[in-house]
Amino acid sequence: MEYKSIYSKPLLTCFLFLFILPLSHAQTKKIKRPKSSVGISSVDNFVRESFDIYDKVYKCDGYAAAGTPLDDEDIDVLEEALEDLSILSDSAPDILSDLDGQNVLKQGKATLQINRAKKALKYSIKTAKELLLGERKRKEEKDNKTDTSEDSDNNSSSTEDSGNTKDTNNSEEEANSNISDNLEILSKYDFVPGDKLLFFDDFSQDFIGDFPSKWNTNGSGEVVKTNKAEGNWFQLKSGYGIKYLPLIDDKLPEEYTIEFDILTKGVGSPTSSTARLYIVLDDNNGFSDGRTNALVTIPFGQYGAFGIQVRNTDPSDKKINATLTADIRKAVINKPHISIAVNKKRFRLWVNEKKYVDIPQLIYDPASIGYLKFNLYGFKDGEEFIFIQNLKIAEGGVDLRRKLLSEGKISTNGILFDSGSSNIQTQSYGIIRQISQVLMQDESIKLKIVGHTDSDGGDNTNMALSKARAEAVKQALVKVYKIDKSRLISDGKGESEPVGDNSTTEGKAQNRRVEFIKQ
Repeated sequence: MEYKSIYSKPLLTCFLFLFILPLSHAQTKKIKRPKSSVGISSVDNFVRESFDIYDKVYKCDGYAAAGTPLDDEDIDVLEEALEDLSILSDSAPDILSDLDGQNVLKQGKATLQINRAKKALKYSIKTAKELLLGERKRKEEKDNKTDTSEDSDNNSSSTEDSGNTKDTNNSEEEANSNISDNLEILSKYDFVPGDKLLFFDDFSQDFIGDFPSKWNTNGSGEVVKTNKAEGNWFQLKSGYGIKYLPLIDDKLPEEYTIEFDILTKGVGSPTSSTARLYIVLDDNNGFSDGRTNALVTIPFGQYGAFGIQVRNTDPSDKKINATLTADIRKAVINKPHISIAVNKKRFRLWVNEKKYVDIPQLIYDPASIGYLKFNLYGFKDGEEFIFIQNLKIAEGGVDLRRKLLSEGKISTNGILFDSGSSNIQTQSYGIIRQISQVLMQDESIKLKIVGHTDSDGGDNTNMALSKARAEAVKQALVKVYKIDKSRLISDGKGESEPVGDNSTTEGKAQNRRVEFIKQ
C-alpha cells in the first residue's frame, strides 16, 4: 500500500504541530519502537508492522491534536490502517506459538516486544476509529502516560532472520508440494467450471512490456515472460486504489465461475502480513467501489498464517466481514490455481484442489453485482512481484450430469491439460467427478470420450495429442473413481472439428475440449 508521507504537509502545518500542540489538549506520549530485533522472524515482522501502522495513526492524531483538519489522504490512511490492524491482531496468537523451543532470554525479550506492539495496536485501533468518527476525546497528559522504556539489550544485533531465511521460490520440493497426486483428495474435488465461455486471456496475443489489450486500469502493469513458468504473464502493481478490470462485454450473469493462475517472485519471510490480492465483485465497471459488492482476499505473508478475508456490503443485518482460518503460505508461492464459483448469492473459492470458502449468502444482490476487479496491496515495489495467467470466466448453471443423462452427449472445455501434454491439471477433476457419478448411478451406461485440440501445431501432432488426452480422462475415471474400463472407449479428432475461431484466444480455448457420448 502506498501511503502519502505524513511529512509532506506544508511547513506551516509542521509549525502548528510544534508550537500550537503544547497549547492544545496533549497528545498521548509516543510508545517507542524497539531498537533491536529478537531474531525470530515472525516476532520481528509483527513488531515492525505494528509500529509502522502505529506511526501513521500517531501522526494523524498529532494533526488532530494541533487543530489541523485531516484531509482526504489522511482519511484514506486511517481507513487502510484499520484494515491492516485487524489482520495483525488476528495473527498475534499464532506468533506467540513460535516462541516454543526458544531459549529463556529470547522468549523474555520477544514477549516484551510483542506486548509493546500489542499496546501500540490497541492505541491505533481506538484512535483511528475515533478520528474517523470525529469522536477523538483527549485527557490530561498525566492520564495518558505510556511505556517508553527501551529494550534491555539495545546493543544486540538488529538483523532479522539472520541465517534462517531460505529462498522458498527456488525450492523444487515446495514447488511440487501443492500439486497433489493423492487420489482420495482428487476424488473429492467438486469445483465444476461454467460451460459457456465469457472471457479468456492467457496474454499470448500481447507484446512483452505492454499493458494487456483486453484489460483496463487506473494504475500500471505489463505483460512479461519469466524463467519460472511457460507463457506470458500479466504483472500487477501494488498500490492504493489501483484496480485491474478485464474488459468483459456484458455484466456477468448470476451464475458463473472464475479461474486463474498465480505466479510470485520475491515473496518470502519479510513479506508483509498485509500483502494480499483482492478479488472484487462489484456493481459497476469503474475504478470506484460500488454501493453493493463482495470481495475475497488471498494472503501472501509468509511469517504467519493470516487467513482469507471475506467481506460484503449488505444494508440488512447480514453484512459479512470475516477472516477465515487458512494456512496457504506454501500454496501461494507455488503457482496456485484459483477457482471461484458464484451461484446467485452463494460464493465458493478453491486454492488448487482444496475448498476454503463456501458462504451461502455473500452476494447480497446477484442481479446488480456483475463486474470483476483485481487490486494488489501491501507488496514492496521492485522487490515482490505477482503475476496472473489464464484468466477464464464462464457462465455456469448447467448440471453436466443431468445434461449427459437427458441428451446423451456433453462437451466441456473445463478439463484442462498442461500445454502440449496429456497431463490433466488438478482443477479439472470436478468435471470428471460428475461424469463418474453418472456412471455409478446407472451401471448400464457406456461412454465414448473424444478429445479435441486447437490448431496450434501440426495436424498429426494434434491428432495424437487429442487421442492421448481422451485416454488420460479415461484412465482418471478408472484409477480415481474405480469405473470399469470396459465401459469406456477413447478417441481423438485433433483440430478437425473446431467450434470457435482459432485466430483468437477465446476461440482456441473453446476448441480445446473433451466430449462424452453415451453409447
